[in-house]
Amino acid sequence: MKVKHQGTLQGSEKEFLDLFQKLCYSRSAWEVWADLMSVMACSISNAVDRTPEHYEEREKEYERCIKRIGSVEMAAEVLNVVVMALENNPDQDFLGAMYMKLNLGNHWKGQFFTPYHVCHLMAEVTVGDSKAEIEEKGWISVGDPCIGGGTMMIAAANVFRSKNINYQNHVLFAGQDIDRVVAMMAYIQLSLLGCAGYIVVGDSLLHPLTGSVLFPRESEYQEIWYMPMFHSEVWTMRRMIQTFSMISGTATTQKTVGKEQLTYFFNFEQEEAL
Repeated sequence: MKVKHQGTLQGSEKEFLDLFQKLCYSRSAWEVWADLMSVMACSISNAVDRTPEHYEEREKEYERCIKRIGSVEMAAEVLNVVVMALENNPDQDFLGAMYMKLNLGNHWKGQFFTPYHVCHLMAEVTVGDSKAEIEEKGWISVGDPCIGGGTMMIAAANVFRSKNINYQNHVLFAGQDIDRVVAMMAYIQLSLLGCAGYIVVGDSLLHPLTGSVLFPRESEYQEIWYMPMFHSEVWTMRRMIQTFSMISGTATTQKTVGKEQLTYFFNFEQEEAL
């Protein structure tokens, strides 16, 4: 199968699409894309998350996807292109742009991602003056219950960076989406940008995430994918402090994740902008 794309592409975009086209010689673009996202996500997750039920299942998934792709080297090249694209320009939704250029949104009957520049503007409005809150509390968290490919969260990270806020140490990112493939896209990109937090695969309306912001609970209807930076020393220490507070009785249990601190980009309850 030959993947069609329009326009003159330069640099990382062209490299990505050329590699992707080579992998579509006997399979549909959607099948190849889904396998590539799984391979990249599993590679990142298994480098830091050794929880047996996560690690073992994701190792098996990685092997199945690589077998269908047919080449570890090609998958590694694709990941390298994504890494370099975000290294050269972190202020973009690279995988979302590729997803739309390849017309993969039609797999879900017209799925369309909000353009990055629009998300950047929305993030500027939502983030507002976070510096004072961070100085007071030490850190804040932001959430998106329909994260898609992560465009809004990527934009938020760049807005924090533009305000000279070290989002790696002072912002926790929590996202959820029912579409597993696009959730993997968000997980990959936010992980590569050094964001701390997690992506949940699951229906935000039927099965919202429960627990606290730092200790989300994974139900049988969900998958939680922790970003590497969430395992860093600073976030590990915050979880230890909260654990001590809970043991000593100075912390309260939340019914839904992060209600005490989580700022939602898309809020289904009009008056509940936390």
